[in-house]
Amino acid sequence: MRFASKSMVAIGCMTLLPLSAVHADDPVVVSSKIDTEGSVLGELIIQTLERNGIPTEDRLQLGGSSVVRSALQAGEIDLYPEYTGNGAFFFDMADSDVWNNADKAYETVRERDAQEGLVWLTPASANNTWAMSVRRDVAEAHDLKTLDDLATYLEEGGEFKFAASAEFVESQQALPAFQQAYGFELSNDQLLVLSGGNTAATMRAAAEQTSGVNAAMTYGTDGGLNALGLVVLEDSRGVQPVYQPAPVVRESVLATYPAIDPLLEGVFSTLDLETLQKLNADVAVNGMSPDQVAGDYLDSLDD
Repeated sequence: MRFASKSMVAIGCMTLLPLSAVHADDPVVVSSKIDTEGSVLGELIIQTLERNGIPTEDRLQLGGSSVVRSALQAGEIDLYPEYTGNGAFFFDMADSDVWNNADKAYETVRERDAQEGLVWLTPASANNTWAMSVRRDVAEAHDLKTLDDLATYLEEGGEFKFAASAEFVESQQALPAFQQAYGFELSNDQLLVLSGGNTAATMRAAAEQTSGVNAAMTYGTDGGLNALGLVVLEDSRGVQPVYQPAPVVRESVLATYPAIDPLLEGVFSTLDLETLQKLNADVAVNGMSPDQVAGDYLDSLDD
């Protein structure tokens, strides 16, 4: 789950530990969100650090966006992969157009979080933004290529049922933003809301036509799109902001282990869209474990 809505800032009943000093032998507590990509990126971080003599503690797939970020701010975790576009909600800047520009989005989150003692390291070039995808047979039968095409299809009474997480359906930057920009509105009967934020589940629902589903919430870097016969509908109006994944680390931890910066830059700089899609596909489609996928990829970089 890479997305954070303003309505999900609270962290519920989770107990946060007070900030503490970092010592040279303390392990770096690495966390991630609960989706497939979060686990892959988290494993890449852990294994990169461990291979270079930096001890880690695995707290991967801790929870949704608000839970993991709040844990970082409180010092319960030290490092996790976040997305630049989520700064829109972290800093109550959802109406700003900086998030539609990769460089401006990165500079904004980097400068804002520096004031809180949080350091954004080099981002990947891949853009894991929200997308709406349909089954390939539906897209080809009705010539659906863009979200404007979808709006016309819906207006004409086309059969459509969409699988998504509650976060996607409710968050103003996700489905409501698409609906407002393209002039359509899905009814409750046209939605299958799944718990959690894992797009592997929403894509599978569309591929298997669960409860009549023929479309799904996806991300730009989802690996299962082609394998599951889904087609991303182009966001031709540029509704969605840029979501580049980047490691975010507590400043005190980076001061203790300064090698974290160049080590992770060497990995994240290689993660373009196609590469990240493939890594995600190895987990979501091919059934490999995130730790195996990460290990194999790091081995390939060493070749």
